[in-house]
Amino acid sequence: MKVRAGAGGQQSIPRPAEWSPGDSAPWAHLSPDQRRVDLERLAGVLQTRVPGSKLTGAPPPKRDSAVLIPLFDDEGEPAVILTRRTRAMRAHSGEVSFPGGGQDDGESLWETATREAEEEIGLPRHVPTCLGELDRLVTFSSQAQIHPYVALLDDVPPLEPSPAEVDRILAVDLSVLAAEGVFREELWRMPQFDDERTITFFELDGDTVWGATATLLRQLLVVGLGLESPSA
Repeated sequence: MKVRAGAGGQQSIPRPAEWSPGDSAPWAHLSPDQRRVDLERLAGVLQTRVPGSKLTGAPPPKRDSAVLIPLFDDEGEPAVILTRRTRAMRAHSGEVSFPGGGQDDGESLWETATREAEEEIGLPRHVPTCLGELDRLVTFSSQAQIHPYVALLDDVPPLEPSPAEVDRILAVDLSVLAAEGVFREELWRMPQFDDERTITFFELDGDTVWGATATLLRQLLVVGLGLESPSA
């Protein structure tokens, strides 16, 4: 379950012919000791933060979905829970993602996020405490507006991956994500976009996290490390 930094994994990256390296990590100027997220401070920021929307060049969304970003204290190290999707999934097979999915009729988006987490990894719905939201994303592939809810787990109960959806449950310390050499960006030039797209990656031991999940992890670290501009 516990994952360290590494050389990445077998995820399929549809990199176009035209691409170039992107910017360095927003926290590159910080020392290792300064790259540690304080959960109490992060909770305070998220409680008053108003989430924005990032359309990422996608068409207008056709539906709403939600993901849960579960955080917990791992012996003094803030950590996040992720999942690796099974290869049998029709969409995003084998990719690393947060528990989440489409909103059902009659439920709030927070209820969507916690229901999906219970279905995918066996996390009881009453366990997560909502800290706030990161910026909503609309991706080109899903045509859904993703509402990312950051949640705190006071205690992590035994988790069980759903065999139909989840190949493995991952736990990653935030300090690992912020460590040297883990984060990188690429600029992709694709026919469907008028300008370059910034694609974010985190290289772990056995997995390459990229796309919307990596974008949200980047923002989580930017907010948690106090690097977000006041106007963001």
